[in-house]
Amino acid sequence: MCFQISSKVNHRKVVTFEAMNTASIRIKDHNFIMYPSGVLFWEEKSMLLISDVHLGKVSHFRKFGAAVPQKAVQKNFDVMDEAIAYFKPEHLIFMGDLFHSALNQEWNLFEKWTKTIHANIILVVGNHDIISPVKYEDLKIQVVSEIQLEGFLLTHHPEKRDSFFNFCGHVHPSIKMVGLGRQSARLRCFYKSEHQLVLPAFGEFTGSYTLEPIEGCEVFALLGDSVLPVPIKEKKRKGRYSK
Repeated sequence: MCFQISSKVNHRKVVTFEAMNTASIRIKDHNFIMYPSGVLFWEEKSMLLISDVHLGKVSHFRKFGAAVPQKAVQKNFDVMDEAIAYFKPEHLIFMGDLFHSALNQEWNLFEKWTKTIHANIILVVGNHDIISPVKYEDLKIQVVSEIQLEGFLLTHHPEKRDSFFNFCGHVHPSIKMVGLGRQSARLRCFYKSEHQLVLPAFGEFTGSYTLEPIEGCEVFALLGDSVLPVPIKEKKRKGRYSK
């Protein structure tokens, strides 16, 4: 789907932030900023990309007896608000799996939240997005299968298509970091290969899938309030990943 980018004034209030260590990357003569919560900002288009929020998953767990604190429901909205206030985007793109499953109480919170957002909201449909598009359209949210813009292809599932650079989600990428004392940690990450950048899952309690670095890839790990470039010491043979 191709669409026209229009200018709009953002009237969100000014917020004071603690220092955030972002990371920037240039692709096809366009500039992108990776933010510690896992969102990606496209500077030239004033567009914020967020993947795999999985709203409703916390409530789903709680419904079936999981010991998940109630405040975790609000956490996703708070962290999205922080990123939106930081970048003040004109366009907010959810890169699929915005909701985990069917409607639950978090839809009411989402409805209220959208009324506070001044950006144009678009949902690129993912495999978990089973809620009727009509519900989104009632909130003035456009629902599409993909976005093609300036040689970039925005999808939920990883795609390989001639002449396009692909931004996607779905995989929930992470990387295993090993310390000098053999201690290890698995961190969410942005994972870039020659023609693709996979965004980390944004949502709380989404889980992750550990990817092995391949030749020519770049990995940016998320740790606290920082985005950290990861040195790739061992070059793996090029392979595929799935989820």
